[in-house]
Amino acid sequence: MFEFAGEYEKAVNWVFLAITAIIAYKGITTKNDDGKADFVHLLFGCIAAVFFFLVLFQDVLGVVQF
Repeated sequence: MFEFAGEYEKAVNWVFLAITAIIAYKGITTKNDDGKADFVHLLFGCIAAVFFFLVLFQDVLGVVQF
């Protein structure tokens, strides 16, 4: 996914995975004052999780090809 990084592609992949994992975790686990999940937090958390798994399985592990 990050072929432009050249020899640093693995490092960029790992940094991207760390950042998207934090965003996904924060978005999915955030609750409002009344204890319910906010739709926007869930939406962006799930989008970040999809990108996390896309990069993990395709670029880092090489399990799938899209």
